[in-house]
Amino acid sequence: MNQPTVKADRSFIELWNLSFGFFGVQIAYALQSANISRIFSTLGADPHSLSYFWILPPLMGILVQPVVGVASDRTWNRFGRRLPYLLIGALVAVLVMCLLPNAGSFGLAVGGAMIFGFVALMFLDTSINMAMQPFKMLVGDMVNEKQKGLAYSIQSFLCNAGSLVGYLAPIILTYIGISNIAPEGVVPDSVTFSFYLGAAILILCVIYSFITIREMPPAEYARFHGVDPATTGKNEKFSLGRLLREAPSTFWTVGLVQFFCWAAFLFMWTYTNGAIASAVWGTHDVASEGYQEAGNWVGTLFAVQAIGSVIWAMVIPRFRNHKTIYILSLLLGAVGFISTLFLADKYLLFISYLLIGCAWAAMLALPFTILTNSLKGDNIGAYLGLFNGTICLPQIVAAALGGAVLHLLGGNQSYMLVAAGVLLALGAVAVLFIRETYGEAPTTDLKNK
Repeated sequence: MNQPTVKADRSFIELWNLSFGFFGVQIAYALQSANISRIFSTLGADPHSLSYFWILPPLMGILVQPVVGVASDRTWNRFGRRLPYLLIGALVAVLVMCLLPNAGSFGLAVGGAMIFGFVALMFLDTSINMAMQPFKMLVGDMVNEKQKGLAYSIQSFLCNAGSLVGYLAPIILTYIGISNIAPEGVVPDSVTFSFYLGAAILILCVIYSFITIREMPPAEYARFHGVDPATTGKNEKFSLGRLLREAPSTFWTVGLVQFFCWAAFLFMWTYTNGAIASAVWGTHDVASEGYQEAGNWVGTLFAVQAIGSVIWAMVIPRFRNHKTIYILSLLLGAVGFISTLFLADKYLLFISYLLIGCAWAAMLALPFTILTNSLKGDNIGAYLGLFNGTICLPQIVAAALGGAVLHLLGGNQSYMLVAAGVLLALGAVAVLFIRETYGEAPTTDLKNK
């Protein structure tokens, strides 16, 4: 195997362009995260069954992202290596975003509307995963070890900026006069039009990505990563099982941290709407105006979380020791989750969600920085696809057990947010087991981190 060439730094605008499309993808993801429980509750789902709808998104992710990773490692054509998968995923996502919020508007019975919504959600999350993965891989492909922390922090910033738009869209549209109430079983126009707006922005971001990103051709990629140019981009036989057996230790130790973190956020996405409606508005009636107002406020709280993440994403690169800032971020998030039990004022909850945003920023930036630094260049996409299992599996477990845990906690959805805080604290402890390694001869400065 060849030694990698000296890897020149990229300009800030180059790093920005590599991840800018993530802004549009994350708007779609934020709209899904903030509104799925609201949509299915409006369609008639029981609170104890809500978590089951959340099994589908991570299940599709664990199936789709390894396939995209493996396939894109071996794709070299005039459109690029990763970008073709971005285009296909984005086009499907746009179509489904126009259909999903209309699940209750086609005159279907409750069961039919649920099935339609479930299928639409399956396609939406499949396509979002397909569009999201290329941006993580592009940083691994094209950025040197010294700049990966900055590159993933920029990605975290853009991700949270997109989240901000997605979370705030329903309440902004309500403010300008679009209806936030609807007949029983029908999703309000404020939510439906938010999905339309997100779809339009996603298409524009994808066009921008195709204009500004130039992926490395095989020979240049081989020199950059020190891999054999004779095999770069070839369809050589390999197995995912072998890759897992040969995975660096960071793959597994960071994966343990991921388990606790993503289970925590699955609980947040699933139960915040019910928790806020009960604690602040004093209602469990999904058809009530108060419940829909709570739904809008959840978007506001998630937007506050995104603001906290944007701010914290600028702080993270200033810490030379990845583990220190990782632990600090997760502990701040744990405090944020647990504090929701004691803050019944909707404005004081801003404090809680700003702290939760610190954990979210770290989860978006640090795992991929640590992992990609430990990888060699020949199977980055495949490993990132497999690593997505550490995001999806905990969500599947949490979704499958959510109803049972809620029952054990007396049906109080606010306690599920406290459980999320405990999980983040366990994740902070798990960070202590991470040992950072480098797969492509880093500089002395990096070794000393």
